[in-house]
Amino acid sequence: MNPPVTDFKTNGQKTIAQLKEELKGIRTGRSNPGMLEDLVVETYGGSAKLKLMELATISTEGAGQLAITPYDSSTTGDIEKAILKSPLGLTPSAHGGKILIKIPPLSEEQRQKITKFIHQKIEEKKVILRNHRDDSRKKVKQMFDAKDITEDQRFRIEKDIDTAIQQLNEEIQTVKEHKDKEIMEV
Repeated sequence: MNPPVTDFKTNGQKTIAQLKEELKGIRTGRSNPGMLEDLVVETYGGSAKLKLMELATISTEGAGQLAITPYDSSTTGDIEKAILKSPLGLTPSAHGGKILIKIPPLSEEQRQKITKFIHQKIEEKKVILRNHRDDSRKKVKQMFDAKDITEDQRFRIEKDIDTAIQQLNEEIQTVKEHKDKEIMEV
């Protein structure tokens, strides 16, 4: 395999992994610990900013509820504040050593907004993929101009890059369809 093709595939897979990570946090009508894992919590008197998953265990309790169990009970109030400030629109309630969050069902309007947001994220990633493809093609052209590869090799490498971008776009489309289905599910 040629370095430009390998680099392109590696960058493409990283881009798709980033997309999946970003979409994991987008709220659906079901409880999902992933939607809160990366929430930043300012704690210990404002001296530390930590991700929620570093401060507590997050688990599901049925399809419509999350339970957060802080490792240190002194962070409970800070975790509640962070959840209230987040754009997720969730309301936490402390019960003993746990914080419970009921996940309300999404309205049709909320579902459409979320779907629109997902499509924007996907377009951003497609643009990044196209930029990676263009960079790889420039490398191939430079290799050809420097007489490091023949014209036949150049066309073969460019064809491999085109095949790779088609596969990556299909994978993105699959991710999009899966997330759309998840959001529109009542």
